[in-house]
Amino acid sequence: MKSYVALLHSIILGEGRRVVMADLKAMAVALGCEAPRTLAATGNLVFEAPEKAHEEIEAELEKAFAAAFGRHVDIIVRSAEDWLQLAAGNPFLAQSEKDPASVHVRVMRAPLEQDIRDKLLGYCSNGERLAIVGGDLWADFGGKASHSKLLGALTTKRLGVGTLRNWNTVRGIRAMLTG
Repeated sequence: MKSYVALLHSIILGEGRRVVMADLKAMAVALGCEAPRTLAATGNLVFEAPEKAHEEIEAELEKAFAAAFGRHVDIIVRSAEDWLQLAAGNPFLAQSEKDPASVHVRVMRAPLEQDIRDKLLGYCSNGERLAIVGGDLWADFGGKASHSKLLGALTTKRLGVGTLRNWNTVRGIRAMLTG
């Protein structure tokens, strides 16, 4: 068995409806995942499963999610080793430790090319910093992400399938994997 992290792009099912984490864990168990656990109510699932390609696990989870909740949601899967590498690669660690909610990573299904960073710099107007590490986009918003024009530019249409997580979440998942 191998440990995996699954990140839901969204837990919103419709007007006033959200995915309940107990239901998400039950869906994972029905798929044959073992020891599913969640971090807060934000669509982060850690579980054990037989080793297979991330794309295969993503497809299985997305199909099961649509059947269980009546809506397609993009799901990004990383192995525990990949997640620990992602966390260790934080290029803005000092700022992350000062203000964990100001540093985010957009975890990507397909790695971003380095040139996308330059294309996004035009949206940085409040001193935001960007880095692509291992194909994922790290952003130091220097404060609240919601106050930045950059946040609105980090879309699936522009970047491809991915989902944002702040440093609190990244390190919380890391602790779930190592604790």
